[in-house]
Amino acid sequence: MPDQSRIFIVDDDDAVRDSLLVMLGNKGFAAVAFESADKFLASYKPDMRGCMLLDIRMPGTDGMGLLTKLASSKSQLRIIMMTGHGDVPTAVRAMRIGAFDFLEKPFTQDIIFKALERALEEVAKGAPAAPSDVRERLERLTPREREVLDRLVVGSTNKEIARDLDISPRTVEIHRARVMEKMETPTLSHLVRLAISAG
Repeated sequence: MPDQSRIFIVDDDDAVRDSLLVMLGNKGFAAVAFESADKFLASYKPDMRGCMLLDIRMPGTDGMGLLTKLASSKSQLRIIMMTGHGDVPTAVRAMRIGAFDFLEKPFTQDIIFKALERALEEVAKGAPAAPSDVRERLERLTPREREVLDRLVVGSTNKEIARDLDISPRTVEIHRARVMEKMETPTLSHLVRLAISAG
């Protein structure tokens, strides 16, 4: 299997690592797991290619710390952050640093394989490609929808957006759904990536 198809798993949970190794191995991926960011860094080389499944919360150097170090070394790895429900704002901030995507735990096999497929396509291209019509999509948004989008991109939760804009959380959910429809994005992570690519 080409080196660019390698999957690096960094998670301190033994059960998660073992489960991912079995799942990926059954699909023919060449995967290797590390129990800490520091153990991964001990074998890291800047020319490594492939994808990484990286847990945000770990003892020692956490996922954000590893992501920051990899970004500063201009790593070619496409990094997919794995996060608990309460860590979504942190995951959004991670994408601004350079993460490719984020997955909320628990996730299904279908979700993880689709995320890896998108990431590996980008690895094969050698550079991320921003849709040429992202700005056109942004122009479809109403001023209120743009306010909601701007706050989602910086990692605000629905409750925080509701408080900031003096509207109900339910209204935020409606605006958020419309933003995702107009931006043609299936997930929040994809929405964030598009918005970042458009500056």
